Amino acid sequence: MTTKAKEFFENKLGPATFGGFLTSVRELLEMSQAELARRLKVSRSMICDIEKGRVIVSPALAVKIAKLGGFPVEFAVKYALQDQLRRAKIKMTVSVAFA
Repeated sequence: MTTKAKEFFENKLGPATFGGFLTSVRELLEMSQAELARRLKVSRSMICDIEKGRVIVSPALAVKIAKLGGFPVEFAVKYALQDQLRRAKIKMTVSVAFA
């Protein structure tokens, strides 16, 4: 994504977050929060809290969620790590790649 496109979307939607990624994945799969929670073996309230940004997920859970939906794990891990930095008020950006 170009810098200009990224700025446009972030101005309209706010920064890309794991919660937004999770919501998109769940909606594309046409799954309720309850069904996704059952498949991940977590509570529905945890899914809600992740989507709202109240809970920051580990990279391991991010990978599990991405694989469940058949989505690129790089995006999921990037968003999970970026959320951790944002919460810690560290102004850095993350990029990830397979080793």
